[in-house]
Amino acid sequence: MADNPNTVAPETPPPERRSSRVGVLALVAVLLAAGLAALAWFDTRNRIVATQEEVARRLRDIETDAREARSVARQAQEALRDAQAKVGQLELRLTESQSQQLALEALYQDLSRNRDEWQLAEIEQVLAIAQQQLQLAGNVRAALLALELAEARLARSDRPQFAPIRRALARDIERLKALPVLDFAAASSRIEGLVAAVDSLPLAFEARAAAEDAAKAPAAQEETGFLARLGAEIWGELRELIVVRRMDSPEPPLLAPSQAYFLRENLRLRLLSARLSLLARDEAGYRADLRAAQAWIQRYFDAKSKPAADALAQLNALLGTSISFEMPAITESLEAVRGFKSRSERKPG
Repeated sequence: MADNPNTVAPETPPPERRSSRVGVLALVAVLLAAGLAALAWFDTRNRIVATQEEVARRLRDIETDAREARSVARQAQEALRDAQAKVGQLELRLTESQSQQLALEALYQDLSRNRDEWQLAEIEQVLAIAQQQLQLAGNVRAALLALELAEARLARSDRPQFAPIRRALARDIERLKALPVLDFAAASSRIEGLVAAVDSLPLAFEARAAAEDAAKAPAAQEETGFLARLGAEIWGELRELIVVRRMDSPEPPLLAPSQAYFLRENLRLRLLSARLSLLARDEAGYRADLRAAQAWIQRYFDAKSKPAADALAQLNALLGTSISFEMPAITESLEAVRGFKSRSERKPG
């Protein structure tokens, strides 16, 4: 085909423009690559920082857990040591208990070899305690209960060889039952009640002064008028400063506050002395102290008042009780038991 002369051929850019355009494109590509690389680096850096923070947080959590684990381990070790110590103590107690049990079993076996000896040893101990209660404290009831207990034990065994011992016990029981009944505990409690009531006893001169003031009260109320009331008030103030009383008889005595205090203390000491005499079964000292306390209440205190009247009634009841009787012994029963034991020990085999 022949070329058309009218056709315009495309303009070919010069080589310089093509190279500049390629350079621009290359630069844009480089910048894009650099931007993408920067974005990738920034994202990677953020991820690394986040990862480091996460790792640090987890490390802190691990350290916290480790500290807690160490604390729990220490507590567990301490608990283990305490448990081991308690186990050691329990083992020691178990060993001691086993030793005691073995000793008791050995003792029981030794005593079981001779039933009569075992029973008589127990009865002898009971009678010895009853003898002490009877001679030291005068406790007849405790001694009587001990004798009746020993007799009941021998009656249950129903052994003919114990007949002499039972007869001795019966005689001692009859002797104790024949004693006059005296409740030392009740008498001692009465005296303690009197000691506690000493401070509530009104003095005789205080009661008389109160009666005189009560008699003067109506006369003072009958006075009327300003001058009379003024004079009564002045006279009342003067009476508070100086007290003058006329005693028509030597009784009741007027006591200073200090003397009244020592009077009550001496009365209390007298009653306590009477209680000691009661426990010691000292008839003379017991009655002397009670009579002295009775005389002091009648002389220095208002015997017509209810506290003093009750105290005097208690003293009369205590004076009507006799404490001077000879306390018997239960030596016959003890000698019978000990004689039977000695005869049994002398028998061969």
